Amino acid sequence: MPVSPMNRREFVKKSAVTGAAVAAAGAVGAGPAEAAGHRPGKAPKTWSFSILGTTDLHSHVFDWDYYLDKAYSDSKGNSVGVARVATLVKQQREAKGEEHVLLVDAGDIIQGTSLAYYFARVDPITGKDGKKGPQHPMAAAMNHMRYDAAALGNHEFNYGIEVLRKFESQCRFPLLGANALDAKTLRPAFHPYTVKRICVPGAPDIKVGILGLTNPGIALWDKDNVSGKMVFPGLVEQAKKYVPRLRALGCDVVFLTDHSGLDGSSSYGDALPYVENASNLVAEQVPGIDAILVGHTHVEVPSYTVKNAESGEDVLLSEPYCWGYRLSVFDFELELHHGRWKVTKKTAQTLNPNTVDEDPEIKKLLEADHELVVKYVNTPVGTCTEDLSAAESCWKDVPIMDFIHQVQMDTVKSGLSAADAALPLISVAAPFSRTADIPAGSVTIKDVAGLYIYDNTLYGKKLTGAQLKDYLEYAAKYYHQVPAGTKVDTATLTNANSFWDYMYDTAAGVDYEIDIAQAEGSRIKNLTYQGAPIADDQVFVVAVNNYRANGGSGYPHIATADIAYSSTNEIRQLMIDYVTAKGTLNPADFAVANWKLTQAGTPVF
Repeated sequence: MPVSPMNRREFVKKSAVTGAAVAAAGAVGAGPAEAAGHRPGKAPKTWSFSILGTTDLHSHVFDWDYYLDKAYSDSKGNSVGVARVATLVKQQREAKGEEHVLLVDAGDIIQGTSLAYYFARVDPITGKDGKKGPQHPMAAAMNHMRYDAAALGNHEFNYGIEVLRKFESQCRFPLLGANALDAKTLRPAFHPYTVKRICVPGAPDIKVGILGLTNPGIALWDKDNVSGKMVFPGLVEQAKKYVPRLRALGCDVVFLTDHSGLDGSSSYGDALPYVENASNLVAEQVPGIDAILVGHTHVEVPSYTVKNAESGEDVLLSEPYCWGYRLSVFDFELELHHGRWKVTKKTAQTLNPNTVDEDPEIKKLLEADHELVVKYVNTPVGTCTEDLSAAESCWKDVPIMDFIHQVQMDTVKSGLSAADAALPLISVAAPFSRTADIPAGSVTIKDVAGLYIYDNTLYGKKLTGAQLKDYLEYAAKYYHQVPAGTKVDTATLTNANSFWDYMYDTAAGVDYEIDIAQAEGSRIKNLTYQGAPIADDQVFVVAVNNYRANGGSGYPHIATADIAYSSTNEIRQLMIDYVTAKGTLNPADFAVANWKLTQAGTPVF
């Protein structure tokens, strides 16, 4: 589908609308003079307002776990979903006055739950069979909550640009992406910013510029959907362009919503010239920013301050975790100086919605959609001969992971050319969920979906034996080094180097050991194929998901490797189809123990 970029005239027109007419129509209205602590009829010299922020909601509307088919719960007592967050937003508006509160999101809205999948693929918002599609539940919920703006997240692109554009059309607030550009014209493909006016009785409006920045990693992770259509330059580069523009428009406050973490790291190494988690760099290197709502990394940072290197001013940052776990609250105090408002104080905190009830209006609005999805995920697709658990999948070769590998290899094998079909075929996959479990007996969609929680598609790529060893060595940095003779504690064994479970690939089709007593880079031992040592120049076809195939998590060689197979079918659906076709899921058909952890050659488990 064409991107439909704005031409220059449209962009100028839409920017003007965003910065004036829409801002006025959706402006934060004037409130009672008493709200600012001054006498009615007298022009105020001070004013206060708040910006509330969410991020990485991933289509969590209600406090519900579709994979377990019950209310969400975790060991920390968190709740999920915008329905509870909506109650906190109402409380903030009631306490501070409607005219004193803006609401912003930092992206990753339309992917991440079975509800998201249902309205992208099963009953898509884009429509099917000539029929108009439904409204996306997240558009309905966020419209009801009266969001003022949302940044684009990388997962907004998972289902393709057509789905994203349809979602955008259903939202009564702009989706912002100053660094999401049309690939041909290099002009903004989405609104870069919006300007909101806070009306102050007897004084000039406070103009709040909200700039949205998304993640450069989209160019890698969703290459299949965006290549040749959109490009994604760095956050710092685009902020340097647009922050001065917002100040030139007369903005008294410049607020950024970044789908980018704040530690300056990149999971893709040097595969892109732009930093993945750049919010701290934006704050440090771009003068004129007051505060940043941070997203992407799924952590809670109530309040964090970075000093701008050029201006010496402090920039306030906050990240409210993900899934609706928290709500960030930025509070600003301003004084009027010579007809212009100046920020005199700013603070940030996060609020926990687990103590409030879900918003009854959102429940009423979306309960029917929720029930449709619950019915869908409980659809039986077959049976399983025994319980398959992922609880030990991060340190043991367990049958439930071999199920993924088998489906990937079967699918790639069926689509290879004659020449490539003669090459040895292997598979790599990560343990996405330690809580996944396919029960003995009836197997439903949710049982399979809970094992493969991402909407990844499948590739076959070619690696040499030497490259495969490099790949597995990279994966092995997931483990902390545990010297021989030292007891291995699984509670502290994994996730070294901030290498999370979804980043850790195991392989099937080859045999190997990971010696955790050794230093990183020299842990892969006894790497063989069909009993024989693998030669450096031996060529393999590797079944791998699109995220990893396009450079996700920074694995060596795979992003530039030759393609032998590719498909737009989700791996999760291929797994569901496998069970449906077989009727019975039986580990005897696919379970092979081909890798293990060792300490100086001695098996750990």
